[in-house]
Amino acid sequence: MKRIKLFDPVIGKNEENAIKKILHSHNWASGAGDGSVYEFERKFSDFLGNKNCISVNSGTAALHLGLSLFDIKNKEVILPSLSFVSTAHAIIYNGGIPVFVDVDPKTLCIDPKEIEKAITKNTRVILPVHLGGIPCDLQKISKISKKFGLSIVEDAAHAAGAKYNGKKIGNHGNCVCFSFHPVKNLAMPSGGVITINSKNNKQFSKILKSKRWVGITDRKGSSYDVSNLGWNYYMNEFSAAIGIEQLKKLDKTNSQRKKIGKRYSKELEIGEKMPFDENCSYHFYWIQVKNRKNFMKKMSENKIETGIHYNPIHKMSFYASKTTLPITEKVSNRIVSLPTHPNLTDNDLNRIIKIANKFAK
Repeated sequence: MKRIKLFDPVIGKNEENAIKKILHSHNWASGAGDGSVYEFERKFSDFLGNKNCISVNSGTAALHLGLSLFDIKNKEVILPSLSFVSTAHAIIYNGGIPVFVDVDPKTLCIDPKEIEKAITKNTRVILPVHLGGIPCDLQKISKISKKFGLSIVEDAAHAAGAKYNGKKIGNHGNCVCFSFHPVKNLAMPSGGVITINSKNNKQFSKILKSKRWVGITDRKGSSYDVSNLGWNYYMNEFSAAIGIEQLKKLDKTNSQRKKIGKRYSKELEIGEKMPFDENCSYHFYWIQVKNRKNFMKKMSENKIETGIHYNPIHKMSFYASKTTLPITEKVSNRIVSLPTHPNLTDNDLNRIIKIANKFAK
């Protein structure tokens, strides 16, 4: 019996050939963002329908630089605790103050009602997370942001190819941050993208391109200036080359993930589970079980990998928040992630569903 992986990138000869081409070109990286990096940015822009895409080397880097555009030093940023810790770390990197709020029990995305309750005179940014690829309620969040004069920075680490109101995620908030880690729907060795939807598009793009390359600006030959503090956050050529090939099949692989999500929604005999949403990219599929430790043990014994997304950030010792988030805290003790990657066969899915139904009760 083969082991079913929780995450497994879809790769083939095209990715192998792309890597060989870069290897033999001897042009492996460029802070200027030319070569395959420039081509990936252009093609991802076309994919999203957004001309303002800036590549970086991780989703964490995207969040760090994206938030840096909004001067959050000593200001509050509202976010869910049910996310990867980088979502909050990026706020700290910029001198901001994370304010954790609860999630909607149906989607496990940030609850707009809780956002509004948490707003103070010191709030600067709302940071929604599209958990598992389910789009947050961006319409309500946008109304709140306009009402209080706040910016929106989206964490779209799980949402490459997801849609909201007919447009791909990446076209709504003031700034949207993607991750292309090897486990993601669009997989690379490392990578990320920031998209900008602002009146200051050109200015912000220039700032971000400088900051991702240790602050370098106005380079001409070997001469350049440094006008900003920056970081070594530029994407390498290997990642970009793989990303170009991954992008060609992203709509197809997301469609396959959606079919898997639909099967789980119909066939899993579990009360609390991820809803089916045509706009979701299904990075994973979550369920909630009462005895999680035993459930995950039984799944592992049947050679099925599962995961936990996530342990709440506000309970981490570094943050040690006194905030009480009833839904997040309940869910975080019960949530389990199931595989949704397109390498799963019908037999794999049959096995996952059968074993999950047997031990989730």
